[in-house]
Amino acid sequence: MSEMVDVAIVGAGPYGLSIAAHLYKTKVKFRIFGTPMQTWRKHMPAGMLLKSDGFASSLYDPKSAFTLQTYCAERNLPYADVGIPVPLDTFIDYGLEFQKRFVPQLEQTDIRSIQRIDGGFQLQTMLGETLQARKVVVAVGISHFDYLPPFLADLSPQVTHSLQHSDLTGFRGKRVTVIGAGASAVDIAALLNEVGAEVSLVARRQAIAFQTLAKEPRPILERIKNPRSGLGPGWRSRLCTDAPLVFRLMPRKFRFLVVRKHLGPAPGWFVRDKVVDRFPLHLGATLKTAELENGHVRISFANADGVNQEVLADHVIGATGFKVAISKLGFLDESLRQQIFTIEDTPVLSSNFESSVPGLYLVGIASANSFGPLTRFAFGARFTAKRLASHLLRSS
Repeated sequence: MSEMVDVAIVGAGPYGLSIAAHLYKTKVKFRIFGTPMQTWRKHMPAGMLLKSDGFASSLYDPKSAFTLQTYCAERNLPYADVGIPVPLDTFIDYGLEFQKRFVPQLEQTDIRSIQRIDGGFQLQTMLGETLQARKVVVAVGISHFDYLPPFLADLSPQVTHSLQHSDLTGFRGKRVTVIGAGASAVDIAALLNEVGAEVSLVARRQAIAFQTLAKEPRPILERIKNPRSGLGPGWRSRLCTDAPLVFRLMPRKFRFLVVRKHLGPAPGWFVRDKVVDRFPLHLGATLKTAELENGHVRISFANADGVNQEVLADHVIGATGFKVAISKLGFLDESLRQQIFTIEDTPVLSSNFESSVPGLYLVGIASANSFGPLTRFAFGARFTAKRLASHLLRSS
């Protein structure tokens, strides 16, 4: 049994690494576990470009000294706050370098289980070590919360979630249908087309809502009407980034609706030319059935005019989003999960990200229904790391 530490951080993506960087060289005795940038390395398609602007794609040390802009300048890589898309590989390499500089003590193993004990928590790693911590920060990101509608989930393995694919070259020469019209769906369809797959896309939306490229510098009136934020232009997004603590005080129904509706599916402007007129887009579709047929998947739907159509695919990829559910965090002991107060299976959190279980904190997308759309994105790591690290330092 290892000596009890003040804090155990579970997860090594933008949130976990930023929180650890804020605790590094403080009096807080902590350990952090996970594979650095794992979701981005293993669950995002190779060749993807980030939808977030350059200025909104950094990890955060206490002085905000090592930004993505700084990294790109050191490596002589193209960079602009706005207007130059960030390649996935650049973002991953930047995150790995951030970890080396600010979180050198990262232990690259996952956590198998977390149980509540007197005075804190007991954790077991995949390597078999057992340790104790007074507090635990769960920063596992989206990889635990992929969602497929039941009529698609029942057709595995011919139907998979977009999160399961980083290398698309295995689909070369195959018929692949992508379900969805958001950034994940459109990105993966475009990349499948580039590797030589026979692609089609089916979505309920009447049109693909591509982002527009913001021209810089903008006229002052445009800047007043649509201020820039880390989530995109507009006052709604700006309020989400600037006032997450105010958002937390809003009525529950309002908060849940904003998280669900604001910043809906919107692929990046830079992918439009890779999609439009490149492969079939079945938009305004009403899905009816999905059935296996001799190792293939037959998707039946009514098109925007109400005419019944079908597509036959060797594989279907559902880019159907993510749904936070505490019940999916299997590494949390069942009795511990049952002690977490939730609404719609999402945790209710204090202003310091603490759940109803004292000492157990949840950040990132799991905190969105409390703090708003900000914490669905990497940009939210700045607010989260600063606030949570300050709280942990005060209370350690």
